[in-house]
Order: sequence, then C-alpha cells, then structure tokens
Amino acid sequence: MRTQVAVIGAGPAGLLLAHLLHQAGVEVVVLERRTRDYVEGRVRAGVVEQTTSDLMHKLGLDERLKREGLVHTGTAILCDGSPFRVDFPSHTHGRSVTVYGQQEVMKDLFDAAEDRDVKVVFDAEGVALHDLDGDRPYVTYKVNGLETRLDCDYVAACDGYHGVGRTAIPASVLKTFEKVYPFGWLGILADVPPCDHELIYCNHEHGFALASMRSPTRSRYYLQVPEDEKVEAWSDERFWDELAVRLGPQVAEHVTRGPSFEKTIAPLRSFVAEPMRWGRLFLAGDAAHIVPPTGAKGMNLAASDVNYLSDALIQHYHNRDSAGLDGYSEKALARVWKASRFSWWFTSITHRFPDRDPIERQLQRAEIDYLRHSDAAQAAFAENYVGLPL
Repeated sequence: MRTQVAVIGAGPAGLLLAHLLHQAGVEVVVLERRTRDYVEGRVRAGVVEQTTSDLMHKLGLDERLKREGLVHTGTAILCDGSPFRVDFPSHTHGRSVTVYGQQEVMKDLFDAAEDRDVKVVFDAEGVALHDLDGDRPYVTYKVNGLETRLDCDYVAACDGYHGVGRTAIPASVLKTFEKVYPFGWLGILADVPPCDHELIYCNHEHGFALASMRSPTRSRYYLQVPEDEKVEAWSDERFWDELAVRLGPQVAEHVTRGPSFEKTIAPLRSFVAEPMRWGRLFLAGDAAHIVPPTGAKGMNLAASDVNYLSDALIQHYHNRDSAGLDGYSEKALARVWKASRFSWWFTSITHRFPDRDPIERQLQRAEIDYLRHSDAAQAAFAENYVGLPL
C-alpha cells in the first residue's frame, strides 16, 4: 500500500491533519493502535480557542460546535475568596473561546472521516517507522496478525507522548525539556448544572480548584492534590465538601452536588521536544509537547501544529515548494514555547507549591493583585488565553 503522507495517531492532531490534507487533494492514511470508541471516549480538553474553531470552520466541521458549544467571553479568578473577572473581547478585538469537549471534537472528526472517505486504520499494532532519513520512508504495522507495509513520502507522528514517533529521532539529535509539578488534578464529571456560566480559577490555602463545565447540564470540577494521592481516598462527599471550602461560600452556594460518573487524577508536567522534524518525520501535538492543563492549551497547540504542517505539505505538493517543510519545526516551536510559558505562569500563580517559602507566597499574591488591577496585565492574559495568532 502507498500514500503520500502517513499519519500515526487518530487523536485531534492526526485527524485534523488528515482532513486538511484530504481536503487539499493530498493522499493520506491514518494509523491508530486503538479502536474508535477508545479514542473518542477519552476525556480531555474542553476549551476550544478561536484559532481551533476557525480550523473546524475551514473544514466545514463546526456545525455542532456552533450549535452546542458554550461561548465564553471571560473567566473569573478567585484568590482567598476574593474574585475578579477578565473580559476577553475588550482586550482581544472581540475574540473569545468556546467550551466544547475534546470528545465532541473527535466525534465530529470521525463522523466526517467516514463520510469523506478519509482512510483511518484502527487496531494497528506494532507500528514501526523505517528509513526516515532517506528518500523512501515506510511504515509497517499489523492488523489481526497480518503485517502490512505502507510506503509514503512523509510521516507525521501525531501519536502522543508515549508513541513511536518521537523515539524514532536519534538521541544525538533530540533535545527534551521537562518540568514535573509536585501535584496533580483530581477531576470529576457529574451530570449537574455548572455553578457559573464561565470558568472559575481558584487559589486557596488548601490548593487550586477549577469550576468548569462540558454543557449546561454537565459539570467538570478539579482540585489540586499531592502527586501521590489516590482516587480511592476521595468519596464524592469528600470532594464536594473540599470544593466548597476552596471556592468559598459566595460561589459554593451555587454548586449543585450529585454523583460523579468519572473521577481521575492527572499529573501535571511541562514537556517540549526539539526539533519537530527529522528527515521525513514530523512531530505534532503531544508527541512533541505537553503543557499543564491550567492554560487549556493541549488540544489547541495540536491544532496549531497541524495547521502549520498541513500548509507546508500542501505547498510542497501543489507548488513543489519545500520552504514550509524546512521551516515547520522552528515556526511550530515558537508558538509552542509561548503557550508553554503561559501555562507555566498561570499554573505558578494559581497553585500552592509545597516547597514555596513565605516570600514566594507573597510574590504570588502580588502577581494576582497586579492582574486584578492592571488593564495591561489583563490584556496580556486574555491574548494568551484565547490563543495567540497563528
């Protein structure tokens, strides 16, 4: 079997890239080691930047997003019980974000892939990449024990942090940067109405809390917990009680309690790999970078990566111009590092660090107070939150 571009991984990065290439007439095959139900069922991001919404519109896949997504024109930040709101449109020439779960994005992408005959191979086991530094790369994989060889011009590794793509780059070439945070997020999903129409980020002496949602009837809440905490230690009752303490009485009175149907703990870390191209291999999404969820950048960074990469590949195939391919890594990384900086900064001012000394805590409070009262600081926050221009 042969194609022009082999895409490894059918998450947001892989399927967005496949749709963009397919729309432009570039041959593409996507290999996914899991089933569609597994990929679509993963609970991940919920905030869609304007640039990602624009990309879905470009593909003609934003009908449900526009109909069911919740447009947010601001967010609240609460420190020690004292809240303030940052307005987005007034600081960003009318831009906003939309709350629309990654599961819904994946459903839209998968449904359209079937309708548009975008080739996706599920249950592809033992994926291996070959001759990436030559002129004729190829990929081998097995489905139901039968090995298949997929010849291609280029390989796009959109296969996540634990995928085969990044590990195919020689250690002498690859540089990695990582920061592991000493806490995680305990998150629950519950079919109860949200406590507010916008997200609330909370800095409390017990730790960070986030009041979020997936729909007008489904809430998503998070609590900062120690990195070695166990889910089993948290009953629903204990979670709701602690959430009420951290949000404070003014917000907590609007929290509707109910049974959770999902409860997980996610570790927090920052990770960036350079370069994002080696030979005929390109990295995109979580294969190249991980950010703390505080800034809501994970899926959106994946979308910006594949926006750059699809433009470069289309330029190459349509115009025989490889300048975009040659500049992809540098261009993508420039945006990745800015988004990583924002996620790191926002995490640093909203969380309580166990090893932080008294002066650092006072500096954190001063940073939040500056954000509260400075129009310039709020403009910078809003610009980064809604997504920097591509």
